Amino acid sequence: MPEIHLKPDDLNARNAEFEQSPLEQHLFLNSVPKSGSHLLRNIIRMFVPVEQHYDRDFIQYGNLRDHLAAFDGPPAKLSWGHLFHSDVSAIATSVARKVLLVRDPYSWVLSKARFMLSDEFTGELEMLKSAPISADDLISMVIFGIPRALPALKEIYAHNAVAWLGTGVHLVRYEELVEALRDLDAPASEAYFRNLLEACGINMPNDWRDRVKIGADPANSGTAKQNLSGNLTSLPKELTEQQRAIVDFASPGLRAILGYG
Repeated sequence: MPEIHLKPDDLNARNAEFEQSPLEQHLFLNSVPKSGSHLLRNIIRMFVPVEQHYDRDFIQYGNLRDHLAAFDGPPAKLSWGHLFHSDVSAIATSVARKVLLVRDPYSWVLSKARFMLSDEFTGELEMLKSAPISADDLISMVIFGIPRALPALKEIYAHNAVAWLGTGVHLVRYEELVEALRDLDAPASEAYFRNLLEACGINMPNDWRDRVKIGADPANSGTAKQNLSGNLTSLPKELTEQQRAIVDFASPGLRAILGYG
């Protein structure tokens, strides 16, 4: 299994700077890996009492049975993960409000490739960091997968995202979240976060902007692009037109069903 090495943050201490209201219902923040999971998680952490955070691990299909306590209560708990849709997943999370975070597959490919090359990621694919392969080769591997080592883009999105659609989840697109963060004084941003917090079962407090700013600070996310270390300069800033067409070939209809036109 791959390992992720991240520095701890101080958000639990920062959480104590604000008056917190307890969650009344379990809340699960689900996401496609490398879609801004830490960004969303850290923002919502600032609105929930620390004692209600279930922070033992990112919950996934492989470890779900070890973390069923995240959905057992009272008290209600805030938890997060990258959870496939399945019978076990649906049953376990049936008591929780569910938020699903996704990212445009075009930018996700580069986010995944960047993380695979970073020093913060180690495991079975470690050899790719020093292997004589081009950035284009790596991008192709991320799109189509590596047998027995790396699931393809289509498989990841099918189970982590598309299968959850229509089951009562609140869909969050990474790009819209980032856009709302650009100007927190804008009426559109206030409406965005009011809607997000409402979906989480959280009443928007007057100091919501301060909480969001702290939670969204890249310094508190070890997986933020600017905090990754290693030889990452070989990757382009965006996919070529041909690579975008390849993503569409590999998973036709995916971007449309997620609302990416």
